[in-house]
Amino acid sequence: MTPVSVLIHVPDVDQGLDWYQRAFPNAKQIYLKEFDMKLLDINGFMIEIVKADAKVGPGKAGSVLYWQVSSIDKTLEHFQHLGANVYRGHMAIEEGLSMCQVEDPFGNLIGLRGK
Repeated sequence: MTPVSVLIHVPDVDQGLDWYQRAFPNAKQIYLKEFDMKLLDINGFMIEIVKADAKVGPGKAGSVLYWQVSSIDKTLEHFQHLGANVYRGHMAIEEGLSMCQVEDPFGNLIGLRGK
């Protein structure tokens, strides 16, 4: 597995994006028109600033590192076998990929992206 992005949950996406762009001045801003979303790309590693919601609030509990996997289904099976629970199910994202989050037995979130 390889980390591909981190989601940073904030109350205001524009303010958060502005701050992270300044914090990481070498990051290239990318706009995904189909999702009306801006991302920060650091040599292929994405920082995604997203709106905090009822599931994930702002703060240290709001960051989720995503791992690129070859098969979400096989990887989910592996994590569930180890005691993890699906926290957010499959969601379609760009380029025909899916993403989901699993919760480890300690309450931490692990993000998975893949086919």
